[in-house]
Amino acid sequence: MRISILTLLGVVALLTNGAIAQSSLTDSDQTPAQPPAAQTAAPAPAPAPAAPAAKSVFTQGGMDFSFLFDGYVSGNLNTPDSGFNGLRNFDFRANTVHVNMGKVTIDRAPGPVGFHLDVGFGQTFDAIHATDRAPEAFKYFEQAYVSFKPKSWKGVEIDAGEFVTSAGAEVIETNQNWNYSRSLLFSWAIPYYHFGVRASIPIGKFTGGVQVVQGWNNIYDNNSGKTIGINGAYAWKKVTWSHNYYVGPEKSHTNTGLRQLYDTTVLVNATDNFSYYVNFDYGRDKNIGGGAAKWAGIAGAARYAIGKKFALAGRLEWFDDPDGFSTGTAQSVKEFTATGEYKMSSWLMTRLEFRNDWSNQAFFQKNSGFVYNQPTFLLGMVAFVGPKK
Repeated sequence: MRISILTLLGVVALLTNGAIAQSSLTDSDQTPAQPPAAQTAAPAPAPAPAAPAAKSVFTQGGMDFSFLFDGYVSGNLNTPDSGFNGLRNFDFRANTVHVNMGKVTIDRAPGPVGFHLDVGFGQTFDAIHATDRAPEAFKYFEQAYVSFKPKSWKGVEIDAGEFVTSAGAEVIETNQNWNYSRSLLFSWAIPYYHFGVRASIPIGKFTGGVQVVQGWNNIYDNNSGKTIGINGAYAWKKVTWSHNYYVGPEKSHTNTGLRQLYDTTVLVNATDNFSYYVNFDYGRDKNIGGGAAKWAGIAGAARYAIGKKFALAGRLEWFDDPDGFSTGTAQSVKEFTATGEYKMSSWLMTRLEFRNDWSNQAFFQKNSGFVYNQPTFLLGMVAFVGPKK
């Protein structure tokens, strides 16, 4: 586990340097060969050539550009004096209007060389980089990696740089989730991102992967060890089952005591309108002096689309943090979330959400005191423009 991330990045850079000059013309830029004309005595007139597909203004020079802005107004019925919602990671400001994030994405599909860049601002970027030792400028990057995918590799892809974790049923971008707020498991059971090298290998309906990274949520490593990630996903017609396992030392200035995480999600697209998933996480961080801190949880969510503009989603979950490793308090927490979604246009979406969190400890602030539950309302709005996929 002492493999140098910088050494691996250097190897990938050397490999990609010779191929990047060949990547300016992708497969989509080339005109496919036409079949020979039929051998007939009186051939029919050739049909008029089809008009070329309109090129998206968001695709230039083989690169896709997209833009996202996400904001919300939150109401906490406990009216906490601190002004914060307990156990929230991105929508943590209570009884106020706030910007979640603004982001620009630039993406070039590997052919054979590509890259992906997410750069932005807002409390989301502050949250995901809260524990990183890297310089301040790095907090504006959600992802920044290069990709290498030669045709002769038959679908194998290598990425090097900063990329989001493979674990979890949700992602950082609100519009790609079913609810506005993130689940307890996304917020407290798994990492947000990694810095290192990853490879993915498609084998029929199965896609496997391996990662060598600095650790959890850090660009600058806090020790000399590395974290290994092993990933796999089965994809059938309506069901996807993914597995993720991460193991490595995460304590500062020592490689003693490994942290392990197992994450699995089953996603079912039952019909064109109805989908649901079940997500399970189990984590363990070995203490230097013996014993280990543990955490575990399970979440279930469902979404029903009503036409093209409306959707309803619900989520129910339980998260156990008996050692207070994740939340700072030894407790068991549950939450229920109900979300209504309305797409005002192809680029603007709004969500109205009610959520209630419960703990077996008086954890949530109410005025200046603490109580066992936290009911909140939220109205969120997300604007997104980019090429249609």
